[in-house]
Amino acid sequence: MTPYVEGFAMGGGLIVAIGAQNAFVLTQGVRNNRPLLVAMLCIVIDMACTSLGVSGVGTAVAANPVLGTVAAWGGSVFLLWYGWGAFRSMVRGGRLEADAETADTLRRTIGMTLAVSLLNPHLYLDTVVLLGGISGQYATPARYVFGAGAVTASVAWFLCLTLGGRMLAPLFARSVTWRVLDGVVGVTMWGIAAGLLRSAARSSNILQDLAALAM
Repeated sequence: MTPYVEGFAMGGGLIVAIGAQNAFVLTQGVRNNRPLLVAMLCIVIDMACTSLGVSGVGTAVAANPVLGTVAAWGGSVFLLWYGWGAFRSMVRGGRLEADAETADTLRRTIGMTLAVSLLNPHLYLDTVVLLGGISGQYATPARYVFGAGAVTASVAWFLCLTLGGRMLAPLFARSVTWRVLDGVVGVTMWGIAAGLLRSAARSSNILQDLAALAM
């Protein structure tokens, strides 16, 4: 495969998996809460991180266990908080009024989009570390073509999520559908947080072992 096609396939394979960012984008699409703005912010963030990865930064980040541990602890705290909010919404229940706009302010929407993206260590693992590492097999010109393919997959996916959210909106006129979505989001957030906590705990043990050997 050409570098572009391989980058598209790798980027698409990584981003399609259910995660915090995807669940958030889909929810905003269903709520009609500035879905295009949310999608564009996520696309720009993915583009920036992928660019860092293919430029060689991914190798340096992967070699620093302290950065990974700090990111895992911080990200898990945020995801636990976000998941708790989703579970509370599931208990309260709700329904989507036809063509109703959300009451969320522009500042809050932007802030939550940045938080759910930038505070999630999986974003950096997938884009900066994994895609950056894979792109290293190519010479410099082809490496950026690989990155362009990965970015194209990101653009296509987030736009599809946004469109899919609007198409699913009629289903959310029923309270039970909202409860199911909030439950899925909550389980997803807490599941990712649990994985991050396990990773952080293992990294902390490794750092302690290294410190003991150095003494």
